[in-house]
Amino acid sequence: MTSQRTRDRMVARLRERGIADETVLAAMSAVPRHLFVDAALASRAYEDTALPIGFEQTISQPYIVARMLECARAGRELARALEVGTGCGYQAAVLAQIAKEVYSIERIAALAEKARANLRGLRLRNLRLVHGDGYEGLPEVAPFDAIVVAAAAPQVPQALLDQLGRGARLVIPVGTATQELRVIERTAAGFRESRLDAVKFVPLRAGKG
Repeated sequence: MTSQRTRDRMVARLRERGIADETVLAAMSAVPRHLFVDAALASRAYEDTALPIGFEQTISQPYIVARMLECARAGRELARALEVGTGCGYQAAVLAQIAKEVYSIERIAALAEKARANLRGLRLRNLRLVHGDGYEGLPEVAPFDAIVVAAAAPQVPQALLDQLGRGARLVIPVGTATQELRVIERTAAGFRESRLDAVKFVPLRAGKG
């Protein structure tokens, strides 16, 4: 259940569900998801479902990861990308296959360390993990070509909008009791927002833990 063939079947299901970006699909195929879940759940790693990773957090289902990264990329080459909510490190690893330079920020220190351990064997030299407040982003290394947020905010954080480069995209779940996936693109005239699927994410919390 942890072989390349199993990952290929996962990618085939993503295609069936409408993921068409071959760069994203290749990235999903390349990253061994079972390395990012507890050993007891390894047999379920390639199911299209979210799984618990401790600290009241989850690893997102493969379809949602692919959907968000496809929206973030929008067929463009990504030089620098930011992920908010490292979690176990899986989505950061996939994003590192797509963008030349990736920063990922996690507010829970123990979870950030767990992600570092999960990622160590992959030796992704273009990925930097940061323990910090996701609401603030990383202004010191902005602007970003894409920002992907792996937790739901009650409203879109202004700090993340400010860190988008021209033509860049922010992909974020927004809402509390009900949530929707939004894509905000920075244009010459301002920001253009699209509202996509209904989703279910853990809440985005401020501060560091």
